[in-house]
Amino acid sequence: MTRIAKVKLPVFQPILGSEETYYYRNKLEFTFSCARWLTEDEIGKEDLGSMNALGFHVPGRFDKILPVDHCYLQPDPSNTIRNGVRDFAEANGISYYELKNQKEGALRNLIIRNTVTNEWMVTVQFAYVTEEEINLVMEYLKSTFPMITSLNYVINQKGNDTFHDLEVVCYHGKAFMVETMEDLKFQIGPKSFFQTNAKQALKLYQLVREYADLQGNEVVYDLYTGTGTIGLFLAKHATKVVGLEYVEMAVEDARINAELNGIKNATFFAGDMKKVLTEEFIAIHGAPDVIITDPPRAGMDVDVVNQILAVQPKKIVYVSCNPATQARDLALLDVAYEVDVVHPVDMFPQTHHVENIVRLILKS
Repeated sequence: MTRIAKVKLPVFQPILGSEETYYYRNKLEFTFSCARWLTEDEIGKEDLGSMNALGFHVPGRFDKILPVDHCYLQPDPSNTIRNGVRDFAEANGISYYELKNQKEGALRNLIIRNTVTNEWMVTVQFAYVTEEEINLVMEYLKSTFPMITSLNYVINQKGNDTFHDLEVVCYHGKAFMVETMEDLKFQIGPKSFFQTNAKQALKLYQLVREYADLQGNEVVYDLYTGTGTIGLFLAKHATKVVGLEYVEMAVEDARINAELNGIKNATFFAGDMKKVLTEEFIAIHGAPDVIITDPPRAGMDVDVVNQILAVQPKKIVYVSCNPATQARDLALLDVAYEVDVVHPVDMFPQTHHVENIVRLILKS
């Protein structure tokens, strides 16, 4: 913040630590591979056993997977489900995906998600698979793990694991989970984004609400709103919330969540931020008194920063997952705003990553 932003800074608030430093994640993605990563101890050995692996990518190697027996990031039954699928596939001769040539293998990816209310969603990505193999795996999961409330599968033969443009089949249970934060409920589908540390995300949102210090008569713009979680969290404290987001699918989730919670003073729009946030848009929806912004790691587009400077809301609460690009943006905003709060929040224990909240006040 000092080196890049080069703006006047207050004394930082202490980093808000996470009470849970293990088993805190609510989503993990595991990859199947028929050519696992060899450890140093295995190199040179003749009998290496099965070369199949279900686990995580080795850093810097898209084609090598390190098998995981026990993961300390997500609570059980996550480990039991993953290891169960692995053992079942081995016992039944169901093939693992070939990451290099991408033309062989039935099992490709396993996504396990959960909520604080103990709902579990499992999504299996298949590649080159028969209907019999799909039914074998899905029936195994359905019968062995009754705690799974949403069981889904995808057939993905693309060059990458993303499936936002593919059909997700709900094999058993509901097509979504419901997460709870205070008195709000959020519907989460297989393609939905949601903060991966839900308990700490609640504390983050509570801090954003505190620093926004809404009096009930403000128009709030929530930029890069995602699925609308922060905007909906603030809605009952404002006259109006306007959420903007690049991803149409996320905006659809935001609208669903607004309806689910009976929130009528929050509206959400999808599109390229610098093209949507125009003078005409602001004239229609009202000038913001407060802006909440939570951009991706690249930070805010320069045109968006310039539009904020043109509108000049009284207050900006800037949430960032990348303090370096946040600092760059603070330098641009310095012509009209001063920083009066810097409050880091540890959302990702066991990593160097940190979320950072900055509040900016319009200079007099």
